[in-house]
Amino acid sequence: MLDLVGSIIVGAFIVVMMLNMNDAAVENTYAYSGELTLQENLTSAVELLEYDFRKIGYCADPLGLPQNAPHILFADTDRISFLTDVADADHPRGDGIIDTLTYWAGSVDELASTQNPRDRILYRRVNNGPPVGANIGITAFRLRYTDALGNLIAAPVAIPGQIQAIQIDVAVENVMAYDRKEKLNPADSAGDYETAMWREIRLAVRNVDNR
Repeated sequence: MLDLVGSIIVGAFIVVMMLNMNDAAVENTYAYSGELTLQENLTSAVELLEYDFRKIGYCADPLGLPQNAPHILFADTDRISFLTDVADADHPRGDGIIDTLTYWAGSVDELASTQNPRDRILYRRVNNGPPVGANIGITAFRLRYTDALGNLIAAPVAIPGQIQAIQIDVAVENVMAYDRKEKLNPADSAGDYETAMWREIRLAVRNVDNR
């Protein structure tokens, strides 16, 4: 009888250990997969931002740019509009017609249905077309502007023509978290998400003087 009871107890311990190991394995797999997705999302956002921001004031036809006017039209901490020549499949270097490109971060309320309480959409709009955005886990999109002497310019910038360089900060988190606590109390989930951050300390606006 004692042997039977002992066997049951040992068996129960083994089952619990196997369940814990399985749960840990699933969580590790989810974490590794989430980190990969996180890095891919951040890379995609950064590549597009760098490409577009480095083309501020660029036009395939230099005569298409307005003269004696700033190429940055509006600049705030999480929104910017500027003149550029947007490329497409038929015109990889632009079509020579100046466009207005706008970036801005949406509100966290727009993604209230997602598990992460801090994610938001980063929007991109060409001219007056519909804004294009995707939920890739953006939790921070912050812009800072400096003048020719490296002095910080208060935002929203009253005189966009003073901008000579831009600092870009982007943070990305998982849109979902593997954590039992997340299911029970979302308010306690601040530390449950992997985070990746990127900063362009000083992106020089090379064509800003062509005005």
